[in-house]
Amino acid sequence: MTVYLLPRCIVGAALLVGATFGHATNLNFLKDTPVSYMRDADRKALNSAAQVALDTKKDGESLEWSNAGTGNSVSITGTVTPQTTTKEGDRTCRTATLVAMAKGQTQSWTPKVCKQGSGPWKIIRQ
Repeated sequence: MTVYLLPRCIVGAALLVGATFGHATNLNFLKDTPVSYMRDADRKALNSAAQVALDTKKDGESLEWSNAGTGNSVSITGTVTPQTTTKEGDRTCRTATLVAMAKGQTQSWTPKVCKQGSGPWKIIRQ
């Protein structure tokens, strides 16, 4: 089963914000942000880029990604940049900065991810 790295990060952030401020604040601040334009195919493209970057890039090296060919009329581009790599027991862990840009807006996330052996990278809940 493939774990979708960015969608879980985005959904988690949105749920946290919603749970914290949902009743007291209007969530219109998410309107016109890159995540608001992402469709399932866009999230899959970003997840695929994240898996490749985490498997192949050194700390500080970026991999560019885009949603070209996903069928979305809104162009979304960005980068995935692994930042730090550590060993935690039998797991390899990394932090990575995920950036998405659409319609002049930029969003970024820096999740911690780990994997065992040649398995997929999975977000570590903190």
